[in-house]
Amino acid sequence: MKALFIVTGRGLGGDAMTALNAMNALERRGVTCEIALDASAHGTLFEKHGYNWHKISVPHAGGHSATKLSAAKGAAKLVVATFKARNLIKKLKVDFVVGVLGGGAIVASLGGKFARKPTFSLISTPLDSSFCPKFNQCYILPELDKFRWDELPENMDKAFYPLSKDVDEGDAEVAFEKLKEFPNFDENKKTILFSSGSSIFKGTIRAMDLTLKEFGDKYNLVLVGLPLHDEYMDLIDEEKIIYAGYITWINDLFRYADLAVLTDDGVSLEEALVARTPIIALTKVKWGRYQNMAGVFKGAIIESEVEDVCKSINEAFENMDSLKQNAVKYGKLCSEAADDLADRMLKKLE
Repeated sequence: MKALFIVTGRGLGGDAMTALNAMNALERRGVTCEIALDASAHGTLFEKHGYNWHKISVPHAGGHSATKLSAAKGAAKLVVATFKARNLIKKLKVDFVVGVLGGGAIVASLGGKFARKPTFSLISTPLDSSFCPKFNQCYILPELDKFRWDELPENMDKAFYPLSKDVDEGDAEVAFEKLKEFPNFDENKKTILFSSGSSIFKGTIRAMDLTLKEFGDKYNLVLVGLPLHDEYMDLIDEEKIIYAGYITWINDLFRYADLAVLTDDGVSLEEALVARTPIIALTKVKWGRYQNMAGVFKGAIIESEVEDVCKSINEAFENMDSLKQNAVKYGKLCSEAADDLADRMLKKLE
């Protein structure tokens, strides 16, 4: 059996990781997986894991940052994208198609429809969630408000983000050795990790600056990711914080960190939960959106505005035990999410 994954984004961050983890789960069940990305994508994550990919058109207008104008421009490109996807599906002779988030989910829905192949979409944005269920079975991820509904419309089901098989194998000692390479790391201090995913958003830098001003050198402050815009590098004080950049040992770092300050979305929240790391989820950092992740992972996450991050850090350290206890409960569900999703997809194909 063969599947084609049509993935939104640059092939670098959370969208690509979601696809990769879902692919790996299907591959463990004997499914051969192919990947299609937008022609402009870098495909870095897939390349690092030994995958090639097919170049098609995947408009980006389906994402959280979509406006009416960007959606309209995306719709104009969607006609070309649909037929490129359909042609690739037919050429590869796949048995089913999986669309991953935003434009990837939408292009897969249309391409799969015209190619007459069963299709599944992973959805988490207002646009893909209103569009894709009209065509095929969809799995809604935690950011979408419908995830908190007791009853769902037809063609919808819930799924946590699929995580890698080794997500629970993070090693704090590995992270400790890596951190010792930074001259401003102090093993006698507690460590706070700051991340907004593969890209560093300005709000995350602001939260780190506020923490630095409030607590001085009380903690090791570690920032990971690549700046969303090059000029953001000028805002990062590498003499006072540890800037680790884009790393492959994030699960090790989650195990080592005493606290993680993340954005309220995506794969990182679940990876931290599996590592039983207490979490502060910063709201409205990415395009001003609010996702209520504390409402999904109840008792495992402290929600915070950027300007209130210092107060939230104090609250987290005061409630460390209860945060960890709830993280254990949700971490188990998240660690099993990829296998659970693969099984549900294949059952639908029987």
